Amino acid sequence: MFKRFRSILHPEGFHGRAQRAPFFEGWYYKLVDASEQHCLALIPGIALSADPRQSHAFIQILVGVGGQSFYHRFAPGQFSAEMLRLDQRIGPNSFSRSGINLNLDIPGCRLHGSLRFGPFTSWPVSWRNPGIMGWYAWVPFMQCYHAVVSLDHDLCGELNLSGEHIDFRGGRGYIEKDWGYSFPNAYIWLQSNHFDAPGTSLMASVAVIPWLRGAFPGFIIGLYHQSTLYRFATYTGAVIKKLEIGEQEIVLQIEDRKHRLSLWALRAKGGLLQAPTSEGMTGRIGETLGGRVEVRLESIADGCTILQQWGRHAGIDAAGELARLLQLFRQASD
Repeated sequence: MFKRFRSILHPEGFHGRAQRAPFFEGWYYKLVDASEQHCLALIPGIALSADPRQSHAFIQILVGVGGQSFYHRFAPGQFSAEMLRLDQRIGPNSFSRSGINLNLDIPGCRLHGSLRFGPFTSWPVSWRNPGIMGWYAWVPFMQCYHAVVSLDHDLCGELNLSGEHIDFRGGRGYIEKDWGYSFPNAYIWLQSNHFDAPGTSLMASVAVIPWLRGAFPGFIIGLYHQSTLYRFATYTGAVIKKLEIGEQEIVLQIEDRKHRLSLWALRAKGGLLQAPTSEGMTGRIGETLGGRVEVRLESIADGCTILQQWGRHAGIDAAGELARLLQLFRQASD
């Protein structure tokens, strides 16, 4: 019990040490160079299956330009991670708070090099609100848990991607993670930390959350701007006022007592990633790293616009039974 308590207060660490199958845990490292010509997402993780032959560690790669994706399996014994800090090792590859070291040679993709990370813009963690999930992080039967490790940080170093040299000096990074037994059966997710205002970062997710005998449309949103983190979530008392999901765009408007946040996300060409289900890494989701999202934050008291800008290199997903998600939203709005 004490170990679980400590791990909840360290959401960036590994939560799967005593977990039974099905279980997955994955970290999402987004990397954009200073020229904004190269954008990569690296996803190291582990998936435990009821069939031991299907259990494996993995590294996924999503290349922003062209939307190419690659998935490479490793034996479970090649995976190790720390419980109380950001530190994973898969074969000869390592991922930590200080940076990453890559030595990957897989069909269609070779990725080698090292990057160093600057200071993280971390999501606050306390016993009342241990990360982005708030008090839901203490609930032991959630389908999927989520954490934002760094909303924004500097990059420095070089990578070689299949013969192409990429200098990441002066680039920007972002890190989040998920763990549990399955992704939600429907969700939208978007993220960008490339705005005209340096240091501004957005992460937003709305999903079908199983709860007891039913489900509800849960959401967690963080907007970091001018050293202030604006939080909108089910547990903060915020309310979704508008949710529209189209083939090319997503519209989302949320309000709490003080602020109104409006998001208009435009998708772009992406790649297919493997995603966790209760049967293992058998899901397929389409994700882009080349989307755009317009963000408008207003003060309700005086109508003043605090921020209105476009975010570039937006990661955007809209996956699963989206009609079910919209139905639950309409029911909650009635």
